[in-house]
Amino acid sequence: MTEHVARRAEGRGPAPAEPISTRRLTLVPLRVESVRELLRGDLRAASQAQGLDLPEEFPVGPDDGFLRIQLARLEAGPSRRSWCVRAIVRSGDGQVVGFCGFHGPPEAVGRAEINYTVFSEHRGQGYAPEAAAALVSWAATQGWPSVFASIAPGNQASLAVARKLGLVQTGTQMDEIDGEELVFETPTPSHE
Repeated sequence: MTEHVARRAEGRGPAPAEPISTRRLTLVPLRVESVRELLRGDLRAASQAQGLDLPEEFPVGPDDGFLRIQLARLEAGPSRRSWCVRAIVRSGDGQVVGFCGFHGPPEAVGRAEINYTVFSEHRGQGYAPEAAAALVSWAATQGWPSVFASIAPGNQASLAVARKLGLVQTGTQMDEIDGEELVFETPTPSHE
């Protein structure tokens, strides 16, 4: 973790999992307390619990299905928290530019599946492919032979990230919340 991010999180208890660092980013696991506060709709309390300034674009509120699922997985598998949601933090200044991670531990989800969102003012700077590539590499260190991503057919930005990372479409699926999704897969670096 960069010094800046470590200083801001200091004194807030142990992190739920180790961060993943890239050239420009640190992928910081969200704490259970932060996700609980986000579900309560309290972005300020979530920021305090996390030790980061979470921007207004961060998902909040009790109706957010993604957060409910993440909280359930964080609480069910404390030892598997590395497989859950992370803030994408710009290393130089500690700015949270998005969030990413896995849908949950592969044994709970059935596969290692990534997700990534970059907030509007930070798009077009290559943060999504950088974060996604780091997740794929990290999954390889955990012994997973491949990583998946499910993307709505009209989400051109996410489709571009998938192509940039070399993910290949392997099928389609119907998501109960998001509707039709294209399913992509890539072997992890150690399994190519």
